[in-house]
Amino acid sequence: MTTKPEETMEDVEEKYTKDGTTDLRGNPAVRKNTGNWRACPYILANECCERLAYYGMSTNLVNYMKTRLHQGNSTAANNVTNWSGTCYLTPLLGAFLADTYFGRYWTIASFMIIYIFGLTLLTMSASVKGLKPPCQGGVCDPTNAQTAVVFIALYLIALGTGGIKPCVSSFGADQFDESDKSEKRRKSSFFNWFYLSINIGALVAASVLVWIQTNVGWGWGFGIPAVVMAIAVVSFFLGTPLYRHQKPGGSPITRIAQVIVASLRKYRVKIPTDKSQLYEITDKEPAIDGSRKLEHTEQLKFLDKAAIETQEDKSKSEVNPWRLCTVTQVEELKSVVRLLPIWASGIIFSTVYGQMGTMFVLQGDTMDPHMGPHFKIPAASLSIFDTISVIVWVPIYDRIIVPAVRRFTGRERGFTQLTRMGIGLVISIFPMLAAGILEVVRLRIVARHNLYDSEDDAVPMSIFWQIPQYFIVGAAEVFTFVGQLEFFYDQAPDAMRSMCSALSLTTVALGNYLSTLLVTIVTRITTKNGKPGWIPDNLNRGHLDYFFWLLAVLSFLNFLVYLLIANWFKYKKTADSDAK
Repeated sequence: MTTKPEETMEDVEEKYTKDGTTDLRGNPAVRKNTGNWRACPYILANECCERLAYYGMSTNLVNYMKTRLHQGNSTAANNVTNWSGTCYLTPLLGAFLADTYFGRYWTIASFMIIYIFGLTLLTMSASVKGLKPPCQGGVCDPTNAQTAVVFIALYLIALGTGGIKPCVSSFGADQFDESDKSEKRRKSSFFNWFYLSINIGALVAASVLVWIQTNVGWGWGFGIPAVVMAIAVVSFFLGTPLYRHQKPGGSPITRIAQVIVASLRKYRVKIPTDKSQLYEITDKEPAIDGSRKLEHTEQLKFLDKAAIETQEDKSKSEVNPWRLCTVTQVEELKSVVRLLPIWASGIIFSTVYGQMGTMFVLQGDTMDPHMGPHFKIPAASLSIFDTISVIVWVPIYDRIIVPAVRRFTGRERGFTQLTRMGIGLVISIFPMLAAGILEVVRLRIVARHNLYDSEDDAVPMSIFWQIPQYFIVGAAEVFTFVGQLEFFYDQAPDAMRSMCSALSLTTVALGNYLSTLLVTIVTRITTKNGKPGWIPDNLNRGHLDYFFWLLAVLSFLNFLVYLLIANWFKYKKTADSDAK
C-alpha cells in the first residue's frame, strides 16, 4: 500500500476500519466509503421484504393445513410448529458455512435462491391444476402426492431461510466498526431498527396477505410473497459496493474440538498460577482470521490446560493445535459455553411466542370476526397487533427508555443486555394469563348460550378481545428477542458470530418443538377414557385455558432459573476493550 507524501501514518490508519473488515475484493475497508448507516438501508430493506415473504406465507399456514390439506387442529398446529422449528434450526448450517468458508455476504446470496425456489413451488401447489387439492362443498381431499409437494416446498423454504436468518443481522452489525466509539453506539441502535424492519414486513403480511389468502385465494396469497422475495434479492445486491465484510475464520467446530482434545490430553498438568504463562501468539493479530484476541477469564479453568505449553510442546518446531491452543482459542470455547445457559432460558419464551401462529389463531377462529356489518377479519390477521406493538415499542425503547435509564445507570445502553432480556421474560408471562382469562370468559359464553356443538357458528364475542395478548407479546419481544440479537452478536467470539446468532435462533426452533411436545402430551393425557381433552377439534368442548395456564407457570419458573444464570454470567472481554 503506497501513501501520498502529505499523509501521515495516523491519516492512513484513520482511513481504514480497525476491526479487520474488508471490501468484497478482500482489501481493507475504507471508512468513509463503506459501512455505517449508508450500507444499512439495503440490508434493512432486504430483511423487511424477506420477513414479509416469510410471514405472508406462514402466518395463516395453520388454516391452510386445516382447509386445503384437511387436517385436524392438533395435527395442523403440530405440522406448523415442526416446520417453523426447522426454519430456526437450519440456520446452524448456514452459519457454519458463513463462518467457515463463504462469509456472510455469499451465504446470504446463495440461500436466497433456494428460498425463491421453495416459494415458487408452494405457489404452484396452491394454483396449478394437478398440484392443487380438489375441493367440493368447501371440503378438500388432497392426494398424498399433493400433500408431499406442499411439504417439499415448505422445507425448501426452511433450508433457504437457514442461510439468511443467522447472517443478515450479523452482516448488518459488521457495518459498524467496534473500535470507533460513535459507530459502536450506532450498532446498538441498529439491532432495534433491524427488528423494527422485521415487524414492518410482518405487519403487511398479517394484514394484506392474510386477507388475500382468505378472500381472494391461496395462489395469490403465496405468489405475492414469492415476488416480494425477488425484490429482497435485488435490494441486497444493490448495496454491494457499500458493504464491509468479515473474513471467514475457519471451522469453529474444529477449533472447539481442538481445545477439548488438548485439555483432555493435559488433564494431569497443573495450571500455572501466573496466567501470563499460558500460550498466546505474540503477533498483534491472533491466529484466527477475523478475530481479535480475547483476555483470559477465571471461569471453566479446566479448559485452560489446553493453553499450557509443556517442554514437549516447546521442543516441537511447529505447534500442534490438537495439543496446544492459544488463550484466545480457549476463550472462544469458554464464551460459547457461557452463552449456553442464557440460550436455554429463551426456549420457553419462544414457546410462548409460537402460540401466536397456532393456539391464538385457533382460539380466534371460534370468535366473532366481524368489523362492521360486511367485513370479517381473519383470525391470523390479529398478529398485526403484535407487529404494531413492536413498531410502537422500538422507538419508545430506543429514544425514551434507554436515555432515561442511562441517566440512572450510567451505562451507554441503559440496561445491561441480561437485564433487558430478563424484563422480556417477565412480560412474557402476561400474554398467557390474558389468553387464559379470555378463554375462561369465552367458555362461559358458550355455556350460557349452549353453543357446545355449534362449532361452525362464532361465539358472540368479538375477536378483538384478543388484542391485549398479542400486544403484550410484542412488548416482550422488544426486550427479549432484540436483546438476544445484540447479546449473541456482542458476546460471541468475532469469528463465530454467525454461528452464535444461529444458536440464538435455535431457541425459536426448540420452542416450537417444545410446543409440539406439550400439545402431544396434553392431548394424550387429557383424552383418556373418551374425554375430549384440552385441545379438541371442537374447542367449545375443550379447555384451552388450561394450556395457557400451563405455559404461564412454565414462563414464571423459567424466569426464576434465568435469575440464577444471569448472576453467574461474565461478559466477554477482548484484549483491546474495557470490562463491562
